[in-house]
Amino acid sequence: MAQYLPILIYFGFVVGMAVFTTLFPHLISPRKPTRVKDMPYESGMDPIGSARQPLDVKFYLIAILLLVFDVELLFILPWAVALRAEGGIPLDDRAGVLGVMLLLIGTLALAYLIAWKKGVFEWRRQ
Repeated sequence: MAQYLPILIYFGFVVGMAVFTTLFPHLISPRKPTRVKDMPYESGMDPIGSARQPLDVKFYLIAILLLVFDVELLFILPWAVALRAEGGIPLDDRAGVLGVMLLLIGTLALAYLIAWKKGVFEWRRQ
């Protein structure tokens, strides 16, 4: 048990610092609430309307497309690095890996074209 004493002391110090840095500002800060201070902050603009309005579906579509393109990039980047690295992809396997990467990039391009054709990127359409 004596060998764990420094770890317990450190753990107690970390928890104490977390509690102290969370509660201390609330204890010493001045409290003068006003109507302006209690308003929600909307990027420097006065809030208009209800905050409970649903977002347009286009925001979600763009977010999903961003995730798709990011995941595709996670597959392409290691391949590109391994292709140029010493001892990366063996010469015999490079043609097969290139074919798989071209299939992946083709699928990505097809997904982009389908999204474009469906009008996902047109924000001002009536």
